[in-house]
Amino acid sequence: MSVLKINPRNAVLLLFILVTAALRLLAYTGWGPLTVFTPIGAMALFGGAYFNGNVKPFAFPLLTLFISDVVLSFTIMSQYRVGLLYSGWFWTYGAFALMTIAGKLIIRDITIKNIVIAVLVSTAIHWLVSDIGACLVEDKFTFSLYTQRLITAIPYEWRFLGGTAIYSAVLFGLFEWLQRRYTSLQPAH
Repeated sequence: MSVLKINPRNAVLLLFILVTAALRLLAYTGWGPLTVFTPIGAMALFGGAYFNGNVKPFAFPLLTLFISDVVLSFTIMSQYRVGLLYSGWFWTYGAFALMTIAGKLIIRDITIKNIVIAVLVSTAIHWLVSDIGACLVEDKFTFSLYTQRLITAIPYEWRFLGGTAIYSAVLFGLFEWLQRRYTSLQPAH
């Protein structure tokens, strides 16, 4: 019988992403303004920055987003469900795929400066792409409606920025510390 070999680095990265998804679900338990103060943007940046290849950087964050969305759509957010998820979900997933790309391209070196830039870029991506989707889903896309939605979304995006920044600091900081402490978590060269 062969022993299943698990790459400890990928296992820890995946564990971080799963914990992040659990924190997202906890944020929807009625914590008021913390509802959108979630780690999901940080999860996309984290996956993009640390996972190698063309599939894993997207697969783990987007799959985790999907699983948490399904849980939310059948529980707390069921009034918004259209089919399995919510209307316009593909715009949200497109935004998170772009955030993952931002993590992959901007955070090639793990530095505070690169993480801050990626957090700002990912928040802008989320704000701009998600609101286009909301307008198109309603079949009312006009520049005026889009602009109004962008303005209305500002408080939400501030909380998204805060959540992405704080959780990015925790995820990146903790994993960098763990890599220094445990050499098996360092990337194979």
